[in-house]
Amino acid sequence: MLVTLFRFLSIFPLSVLHFIGAVLGWAVYLLSGSYRRRMKENMGRAGFSAHLHEAVREAGKNILELPFIWCARPERVLKTASIENWELVQAALDAKKGIIFLTPHLGCFEIVAQSIAVRTRLTVLYRPPRKAALKPLIEGARARDNLLLAAANLSGVRIMAKALKKGEAIGLLPDQVPQEGEGVWAKFFGKRAYTMTLSAKLHGMTGAPIILTYAERLPGGKGYVIRFVPFEEELGMDPVAQATAINRGMEKLIAHSPAQYFWSYNRYKKPEGVDGPDAAIDEVQA
Repeated sequence: MLVTLFRFLSIFPLSVLHFIGAVLGWAVYLLSGSYRRRMKENMGRAGFSAHLHEAVREAGKNILELPFIWCARPERVLKTASIENWELVQAALDAKKGIIFLTPHLGCFEIVAQSIAVRTRLTVLYRPPRKAALKPLIEGARARDNLLLAAANLSGVRIMAKALKKGEAIGLLPDQVPQEGEGVWAKFFGKRAYTMTLSAKLHGMTGAPIILTYAERLPGGKGYVIRFVPFEEELGMDPVAQATAINRGMEKLIAHSPAQYFWSYNRYKKPEGVDGPDAAIDEVQA
């Protein structure tokens, strides 16, 4: 049923889907108190409250563009995306040390992997959806030629490490809340968030460079600009310091297009089985 709906919606032009998405964004914002409260709190904490109305529209576009990104013909999807600074990626590929792409929930992050995979082999970390009905849709949409999925478990981590050692590229969502034992509490826009440590570990194991990337959504359904940005933060050796550095890199990236970050995401939730952040340490390091 859901697959059929998505395939039907993928027929429409991106401009139409983005228009409907903007309306949907406002509908969800006005009807859901918890959604509205989280978005306002997260944007206020980050200092981007002035972009609230635009962010409401962009959040709706993010949902309605998925049928197009996932179910339209690949050549039709990729035609909507232009790329900036690919020379940064090409230089890393030529060095044959692998690449760790970090793509936050910013803009149309789903199109980034597809665009990279038509140029080089890419393995992305993947956590299966909780709802079984979504699994065939999401897995079928994300698994493409040259685009491989690695489950978010020990086996998947081994697959990604092997890919890096072969000089290939991998992709991670650095602002996705990890499971118990897979992260540390590190500041993100001034508040501690449970943050994955995997990207820093893989970098330490292989020496693969970290490259930040996101796809900025253009107005009027005109497509996307995929940008590649060098990671310039000092990681250090301590897991908390490493996670903090990565979060700082994400903050700088988000500042380029704050209205297109997924502010309604519950970034500060405490995963089951994880002890909460230490407020005393927060005060000392503030």
